[in-house]
Amino acid sequence: MPFVIKKMYVEKKQRAFLFFIKELNYTQKEAQRFIARGRLLINGEVMDKSSQKIQGEIEYIYFEPITRGLNVHVEYDQFVVFDKPSGVLIHPQNKNTPYSLIDELKYQYGRDANIAHRIDQETSGLVLCSKNKNSERDIKMMFEHRDMKKKYLAMVHGELKDDISIEAPLLRKEDESAIVRMVVKVHVDGKSSKTDIKPLKYFADKDITLVECSPLTGRQHQIRVHLFHVKHPIVGDPIYGQSEKDIVRFLDKELSIEDRINLSGASRLLLHANELEFDLYNEKFHIKSDVDFEKICFESMSI
Repeated sequence: MPFVIKKMYVEKKQRAFLFFIKELNYTQKEAQRFIARGRLLINGEVMDKSSQKIQGEIEYIYFEPITRGLNVHVEYDQFVVFDKPSGVLIHPQNKNTPYSLIDELKYQYGRDANIAHRIDQETSGLVLCSKNKNSERDIKMMFEHRDMKKKYLAMVHGELKDDISIEAPLLRKEDESAIVRMVVKVHVDGKSSKTDIKPLKYFADKDITLVECSPLTGRQHQIRVHLFHVKHPIVGDPIYGQSEKDIVRFLDKELSIEDRINLSGASRLLLHANELEFDLYNEKFHIKSDVDFEKICFESMSI
């Protein structure tokens, strides 16, 4: 379990954030954020005021990364790229999450390593990660300037014969319903979004098409929603194209593998982050996944 409770003894009365700066080598900002998140416990109760003075025995909730032996896809001096399997979260959802990619990254490269961007839990593929604070800042700046090009592979329902460019605004609106919170919609009030789609191979026996997707904007669930919008939903998508009843079954982990394959066509979302292309540190990088995505697709379509 990555989040563990540790005990320490504070001999001299002092402000809480100063103690964590001295003992855990946090910066002031990190120490204050750590306490504000409720990670400091006094007599079993959360103490979230960083300027409050502490003394005696304390407990704190500490993120202690674990490894499952996931190998780095490529490594450079300032950053690494993982080829994430489907089903692995990028970050923990809560303190009970057993494992996520941030575990693997920080276990291998230390506390200052960080993930530069997100892909969905069920999406597999390339994830760029900084190895230190300096490279994290440089990579974030690169993203702000939109200097990153991504290409995904997806298996979609139906036959797609020609290249298409999907321009449809996407809206994510907060609502009391957990389902509505999760689902992104094409809506006139949404943010402008564009995805280029190129068909690669049609499989007539299953009426599915392997496509390459190039998102020119980076909205949440963009590729999934855009393909659903043009009536070519991604095979294995448990949300877009499914009934509310079956979405709830999926979210509540009550949908069997067999039922999911029958409903969506596959046991996982058949979307893969296949290529990253960017300029960084006066070099051009073009990184490709080694995964045989077509093989994975057909393996995921049967029990």
